[in-house]
Amino acid sequence: MDTIYALASATGKAGVAVVRISGPLAHACLSHFGVERPALRKAALRRLVVDDVLVDEALVLCFPEGASFTGEAVTELHLHGSVATIRATLAALSKIAGLRLAEPGEFTRRALENGCLDLAQVEGLADLIDAETEAQRRQALKVLSGALGEKAERWRTDLIRAAALLEATIDFADEEVPVDVSPEVLELIDRVSDELKAESKGSYISERIREGFEVAIVGPPNAGKSTLLNALAGREAAITSEFAGTTRDVIEVRMDLNGLAVTFLDTAGLRETEDHVEGIGIERAIERAKHADLRVFLSADEGGFRGLKPEEDDIQVSGKSDISGKPGVSGKTGDGVSMLVHNISSILSERAQGAVTATHERHRVAIDQGIEALESARLEVLRGEERAELAAEELRSVVRALDSIVGRVDVEHLLDEIFASFCLGK
Repeated sequence: MDTIYALASATGKAGVAVVRISGPLAHACLSHFGVERPALRKAALRRLVVDDVLVDEALVLCFPEGASFTGEAVTELHLHGSVATIRATLAALSKIAGLRLAEPGEFTRRALENGCLDLAQVEGLADLIDAETEAQRRQALKVLSGALGEKAERWRTDLIRAAALLEATIDFADEEVPVDVSPEVLELIDRVSDELKAESKGSYISERIREGFEVAIVGPPNAGKSTLLNALAGREAAITSEFAGTTRDVIEVRMDLNGLAVTFLDTAGLRETEDHVEGIGIERAIERAKHADLRVFLSADEGGFRGLKPEEDDIQVSGKSDISGKPGVSGKTGDGVSMLVHNISSILSERAQGAVTATHERHRVAIDQGIEALESARLEVLRGEERAELAAEELRSVVRALDSIVGRVDVEHLLDEIFASFCLGK
């Protein structure tokens, strides 16, 4: 196997830059710099010299095989973080026989192949790298810690137990089985099924935390939508004017709202119009608003607009309160904006409480496949012992679906796509 190397810290000028080397030659390659390997897992200051030229004075840290991120022998060079130093170090490594630059995500891929991480943990690590808010960070760390893998293993154990009980009745089909196994089998199936259904339902919220919630600001023309968006963004994100139909497309502003990633959508004013371009904007506004997680209606009209009606939790408030004099919100003066933000934050935070450890659509698809197979298994068990073999096969299908979550089976086609999102140093 090749020994790989890459810059593991951010590119550009920094106080410290970390170059990671992993593979069979990770420790031996230090001799190329005229350096003896320091004691394992203990940092040591070393002068890195190539062809009698000092490259840098760096901290060198070595990890043994089986006790590193990748599961292989690993060396880390903690350099002074100048662009020139990084470039010189990487150039020196490129000249060592048996070493090559890592591909995107290759360090993490080796960790997966060596059993240091399961596939769900790999996705958790990718989410942690991309995390922008506190909620995203906490959720990603939970998945990276192996919480989903632990659940999958528990479900797997219960299902294997249920299948083993059924297969016992098959093995002794010609003899009298002293105990009816169906009550225990049904109990195991029902327990796993209930947990899978809860996980599937909560995965939608987990996915929203990972990708961000969407809040659409909707209402008639000149209701103060764009001015409110600018007030929320703290900048001129949308053009405002007294002329109806100024906003023709959906304008997005992404924010961190009480630890949650939230994208506010400023939509075209909803009204009947003969202007073709404005009409397209209105249709887009309605479509985006329908799919948003929450809508803020800037109007006192409880009937909604053109078929877009307030749903549970949607907020209705009068806009331009500085002009109308009515209680409401004004993006121009800031009146009511803090209360509106508080209400939005409270609603989304309450929803976020339903988050689970399944955070990707891939997880949910596998879980839903498992739920469907469990329903079939349950029906086969209820039909009697002569259907035990069919019930056991359905349970094995559930196990295969759950195994795909953590990468035990049938995920090779996903790996390239997953690791393509990683940087070289991961």
